[in-house]
Amino acid sequence: MSSQNIYILGIESSCDDTAASIIHNGKILSNVVANQKIHEEYGGVVPELASRAHQQNIVPVVHQALKKANINKEQLNAIAFTRGPGLMGSLLVGTSFAKSLAYGLNIPLIDVNHMQAHILAHFIDEDGFDKPPFPFLAMTISGGHTQIVKVDNYFNMTVIGETIDDAVGEAFDKSGKILGLGYPAGPEIDKRAQLGNPKAYQFTKPKVDGLNFSFSGLKTAILYFIQREVKANPNFIVENLNDICASIQYTIIGILINKLKLATKQTGIKHIAIGGGVSANSGIRKALKDGEQKFGWTTYVPKFEFTTDNAAMIAIVGYLKYLEGNFAEQSVMASARLKI
Repeated sequence: MSSQNIYILGIESSCDDTAASIIHNGKILSNVVANQKIHEEYGGVVPELASRAHQQNIVPVVHQALKKANINKEQLNAIAFTRGPGLMGSLLVGTSFAKSLAYGLNIPLIDVNHMQAHILAHFIDEDGFDKPPFPFLAMTISGGHTQIVKVDNYFNMTVIGETIDDAVGEAFDKSGKILGLGYPAGPEIDKRAQLGNPKAYQFTKPKVDGLNFSFSGLKTAILYFIQREVKANPNFIVENLNDICASIQYTIIGILINKLKLATKQTGIKHIAIGGGVSANSGIRKALKDGEQKFGWTTYVPKFEFTTDNAAMIAIVGYLKYLEGNFAEQSVMASARLKI
């Protein structure tokens, strides 16, 4: 199959962002994301509101992606879409739109696993960003996911560790809620952590065997600690907010890095690729850089816009699957709990 002129439309609608992207031979021509601000009022994503917003956003977002890429829909070779995992109502909007459009244009349909896409975002052709060599370890850290995956090639991946309860992004958001910060709290904690003392307060790290993670115990420990201190001093949070944020962030990063150290020891693989929204955290990026010096790792973090939920990562998987002739049937169904 000649690969000199392939245009793929990628559609992502797994949670609360409606996104569309056009990729041309591995290079992103457009990457459009419509965020849904409405959830901020509720302190979390409301599934019913999310799927309604996707219905309003999907046509304009796809239209914009084509316009920015300067192509028309007749030039598309295939349509890739997120099949799962994610919120069922949200996934259904993207899935049915992609199916109809592919059917109408009479071109192949390609289903994409959202978690694989976070990992394969590293293979978008982007100046100044290296692609990890196989095999490598991928750590996906986001609001809904925390996992370590051994990646042998594009479509041969094994989950070797994952969270048994909360995801790391949830740990940040729920800690932020306890402190009275807005949603999502991760960026605010990160900002304040840079001004505070990471060793001001000690939180015990959960004991979890192997490469799995747990964050719910830590969240409870933070809650009890704050309740106890506020009882003794009602202004405790206000007076110590930067130190509290720094200590929480330090603890969470410690948990992630310790598991990575164990994973590299067990697999002998020292190439580590990070993805997911939480990889934007400055503390995590610094800890990974330190790991390069301390443990001889080589770390890969994609361009910021490809770390959070976006359609460019769906488009690159679509492109790689297109080259293999790996297409979906029109009968393909969205799946909220799709595994890698």
